[in-house]
This record gives sequence, C-alpha cells and structure tokens, in this order.
Amino acid sequence: MARFNLLRSKAAPASTPAAPTSPVRSTGRRAANAHGSAGFVRDPRSELFLLAVANFVTQRTAYESGGARDDRFAALVRGLAVEDPEWTAGLLGWLRQGGNMRTASLVGAAEYVKARLDAGATGGPSNRQVVNSVLLRADEPGELLGYWTATYGRNVPKPVKRGIADAVRRLYSGTSLLKYDTASRGYRFGDVLNLVHASPDPDKPWQGELFRYALDRRHNPETAEVPPGNRTLLAHRALMELPVAERRAVVTAADGAERLAAAGMTWEALAGWLQGPMDAAAWEAVIPSMGAMALLRNLRNFDGAGVSDAVAERVAAKISDPQTVARARQFPFRYLAAHQHAPSLRWAYPLERALGHSLAHVPALPGRTLVLVDRSGSMWSPLSDRSQLNRADAAAVFGTALALRAEDADLVQFGSTSKAVGFRRGESVLKVLERFEDLGGTLTAKAVAAHYAGHDRVLIVTDEQTTHSYGGDPTALVPDTVPVYTWNLAGYQVGHAPSGASNRHTFGGLTDAAFRMVSLIEDGRDARWPWETGQADAAA
Repeated sequence: MARFNLLRSKAAPASTPAAPTSPVRSTGRRAANAHGSAGFVRDPRSELFLLAVANFVTQRTAYESGGARDDRFAALVRGLAVEDPEWTAGLLGWLRQGGNMRTASLVGAAEYVKARLDAGATGGPSNRQVVNSVLLRADEPGELLGYWTATYGRNVPKPVKRGIADAVRRLYSGTSLLKYDTASRGYRFGDVLNLVHASPDPDKPWQGELFRYALDRRHNPETAEVPPGNRTLLAHRALMELPVAERRAVVTAADGAERLAAAGMTWEALAGWLQGPMDAAAWEAVIPSMGAMALLRNLRNFDGAGVSDAVAERVAAKISDPQTVARARQFPFRYLAAHQHAPSLRWAYPLERALGHSLAHVPALPGRTLVLVDRSGSMWSPLSDRSQLNRADAAAVFGTALALRAEDADLVQFGSTSKAVGFRRGESVLKVLERFEDLGGTLTAKAVAAHYAGHDRVLIVTDEQTTHSYGGDPTALVPDTVPVYTWNLAGYQVGHAPSGASNRHTFGGLTDAAFRMVSLIEDGRDARWPWETGQADAAA
C-alpha cells in the first residue's frame, strides 16, 4: 500500500516550535451539516479526498443519496482536473493502487479526461497516463469503457482508447480471459479490443494469438480455436469437452486440484461445469487455487458442504498468513464481515489473526489517549449494497485496535449518550466489538465534555454529522495544545471542526496510510498526501 510521506517541519525557535500540519484543511467558511448545525467547510482538494476514500460508487448513505454523492464526486474531479491536474492525477492513481477503491478511481479517471478535453487543457499528466494508472485488473478496461459509453456515448476519445490499450497489454492473459471474459460482463475482451485497437505487447509474443482468440470467442464462439501454445487455455478446453458424466471423476481424482488449477478453473465456474452441487469434494479440489478474498467469502459455504478439518486448517493458515494479508490489501472490516457471516469456531482465531495483521500499522501511542467511536444512527448505513457491514462497525474495529495498542487508553462509544467500553490489554478485537451498541443521535461535543480528562490526545472516529446545539465544535472543548484527530468515514461535505493546523487534524480511509498519521504528526513531521511520497523523499 502507498504510505503517507513525511517531511520534517523547518526548524523554529525553541520558544515557538512549529506545529506539524496535515493536508486536509478547512477554509474558514461555515455551512449547515445534515442536522442543520453550522459545520466547517473544507477546501475542494480536502473534500474530494475524504469523499473519494469513503465513496463506494452508487451507494447511498444516511444523509446523501448515491446519485448525489456520485454527482458531487464527479463535479469535484472535473473542477480539480483543470485547476490542479498534478494533484488530481496523483489522487486517482493512489486511490486505485494504495486506497484500494476500484470503481471510484475508474469513474474519477473518466471524469478527469472529459473535463480536460472539454476545457482544452494542456500540460500536466497526460490523459492517457491517468486512464492507464487506474486499471489494475483485467476486467477494468471494460468497466471504464462501460462507464464512458453509458455517460458520454460511444464516441470514445483517443486518450481514453490509448490508456485502455496500454492496460490491455499489461493485463490480458489466458488466465485473466478465463476469469473475466464471461457472458455477464457488459464489455467482453473482444469488445474492448474492437473499440481500442490494442496491439500486442512486443515482449509477449503469445499475445497476438490471444487477442485473436478473444475476438473469435466473442463473435464466433462455435469456431474459435484455442491458441496452440497456450497451455492454460488448452487445458481448459480439454475439461470443457469432457462429457458431463465424467466431470465429477476429475474432481475426486488424486490430481483433481492440479488439473483444475492448470485449466484456470475458478470456483465460480466450477459448479456450472459440474452441473451439480458444490459438495465437499468439489470445494476441496478448487480451494488450493482460490485467492485469499475468495476464501474469505466462502467460509460459510465450506462449513455447509462439510469441508474436512485438514483442508480447513490449510484455509485458515492461508487467510491468516501475514504476507497473504498484506498482498490481499483488504480493509480491516472485511475480516469482521467474514467473522459475522461464518461464526464457526474453527474460523474465529484465524480471522482474529488476519484482522490483527491488517491493523499492523495502527500506532502504539504513548501516554494517555481518549478514543471516541461514533455509534449514532447515521453510522449504521451499509458500506455498500453488497455488504452487511456498516460504518459503525468499521469505526469500532479501528477504535478498538487503537485502544488495545495504546499505552493507556479510554475507549468510549457515543451517540445521544456515551459510555466507556471496557477491555483488557491483549484481548481479542472481535471480542471487544461485542460490547458496542447502537446509541442514537450524534452528540459528539457532549461525549468529549464527559470523557476528556487531561488526555495527551483525542481521536474521534465518526461521520462528523454532529448536532452542534449540544456543545458546538467538539474539538473546542480540548486545549489548543492537545492534538485532536478526526477519522472521517463518510466523506460528507461539511466537517464538525476546523482542520489542518493548531493541533486539529482530519484524515480519511482505514488503510495503513491513515493509521500512521498520529505517530508521525506527534514526531513533529508534516503529513503529506499519500501519493506525494517520492516527491517529498527527494526534497528531504
């Protein structure tokens, strides 16, 4: 994952040490939040960053429809693409690669190009480079084309075509074709190749035949011939040509797992190929070739099919391996969701370990720390239509991890009321989460007033939609010399407090880039935008 870069503040006289700063900044203007209370307006870059790291495209939140959020996101990208193209291009590339926000980055890249073409803008990162930078998976060229044509019609400009063609050369292979070139896709590989006219990579002599096969597979599937040099596609064709009555024997054979893996057979495709149930034998044959995220999604199915304890142990070892967790680049709350959906005891400890690895960069804070976790009604909207997890639980995961790592922490949940959440050092994060509740409204200032008692810092994990009539700016109740850190989990336009200076900092996203912020700020270093690492390292 991308890391926040740090620059040491310039030396100041000993009597007036320079306070470190963070990039999310308020403008000084006030505006009403969702409750009608006067909140703090951020500058466009800060607003876009916080929205981008929280925006699952088309997903509504408690106070904003999916359409309204998408329109605000697109408008901010279009404006900044013209006014500040370097910054915006950096955000979009990092958003996909370090922030792990797939759809938002694709939409952002399309809007970036459209705005710059409409304005006749020149200079800065090329439109082609920006498009290429957000495409990391082989189905994404088709998804970006789908967004463009649905929004702006089938006249696709050259920079979009060329950026997609660059990505196609990187991403298209026999394995990716089997996984992503399916009838359910709006744009098949052949459709993409027809539109962007990608030429094969000169360093991949096999790619020309693959492109021809993808085109034939799309337009003449009955006569499409597998490239003779592609072992994966040949093995897959051999399996597909087996009579249905003989297919179950492949799965139960001693080399069944190897044959499925060699043929690029995914777990999604296996049930259709077998034309029968995904029983224990079927799962046990395909599990060795499944990725970590696919395993997480199917723990409950493994239990239902009766997968053996021996295979389950191998699954548990894989999903809890530190390197596997790092490569999977999943948000910490994904492991909580897996635990909620598959409550079997044999998964509990592996998921706890995986969650711990995903939170490896949560700082171990010295001194006394007050951690406030928002459990108000607006935090209970799902993160996406495909997830039962909500912002309240995501906030609780992060707040609990902070408290467990800190030298001396008070962990508090708040809404209309507030209460301490008890925990023991070394206790399971998942166990502590069971003590959190739904607490109604958002009286943040009231919670700060009730629980702040000379702590060395305050951290508030929230959507920032506080009711100011119950105390106003919640950070004003903490001395100016004490840092207050707000983690924004919803990306609404108006914040609950000023940010950017005077020990008041706002961050977004629950990635290792966000987790490092507190320690770095308190080391006297300025926090930069996460994609500015290389530039700042060179300057340092």
